[in-house]
Amino acid sequence: MTDSLAADLDLALRIADAADAVTRGRFRASDLAIDRKPDRTPVTDADIACEDEVRRLLAVDRPDDAVLGEERGGSADVGARHWIVDPIDGTKNYSRGVPVFATLLALVADGEPVVGVVSAPALGRRWWAARGLGAFTSDVARGVEAAPIGVSAVSDLADAYISTTDLDYWREIGTRDRWLALTEATWESRAFGDFFHHVLVAEGLLDAAVEPGASAWDLAAPAVVVREAGGRLTDFTGTARIDGGEALSTNGLVHDAVLNIVGSPRT
Repeated sequence: MTDSLAADLDLALRIADAADAVTRGRFRASDLAIDRKPDRTPVTDADIACEDEVRRLLAVDRPDDAVLGEERGGSADVGARHWIVDPIDGTKNYSRGVPVFATLLALVADGEPVVGVVSAPALGRRWWAARGLGAFTSDVARGVEAAPIGVSAVSDLADAYISTTDLDYWREIGTRDRWLALTEATWESRAFGDFFHHVLVAEGLLDAAVEPGASAWDLAAPAVVVREAGGRLTDFTGTARIDGGEALSTNGLVHDAVLNIVGSPRT
């Protein structure tokens, strides 16, 4: 199984190279086409082109695998082997020329994400992991090709450095008081958002990332990276899942303490 996952990870990394070429080529293009989806979130021609390229390459190398993507849809049985792709996580940033965006690609087997790649070409950064094989990062600016990463050792919530997404979303779902309570219980808070705060947790640069609204394609790849780096990614009940519509990633040590403040009651 390890050899098989290593081969799948190698494929995912090669596909990420192709995805980077697409997104990098259209980044800050003067003729970038930007539309709005029914949920009012933006989508660019680069989102569509990138997902199409990922799907094309998967069809060549893994023709029997299903694919679920943010832009082209698709479906797969929970227990079936399938790939999940978010061609551009951080489309709002991308459409405004902000370099914090990434392609997310994950392989799910037996209901669990087992391979994950997060590639952020404008930052010159990439994070990747596979079950049992550890988590790694590359950093062009520092000349790092593949360095192992691990979560922080912060165990006291009062010392924790945390992040979330747009604060207004907490207001929209009626739980802004929970986020504010968490900021009061911790050392420092930011709103890095999207993929970025989850991989920063995996690197040990943040201690917790709280996502009150997220989809499977937002979380599948980061979930593998965080887990293999020694952390946890769950929903707000503490259940390890990527389809719960929310996510908390932490170093594991402060996880329960954060849940005690922002957690949802089990139903």
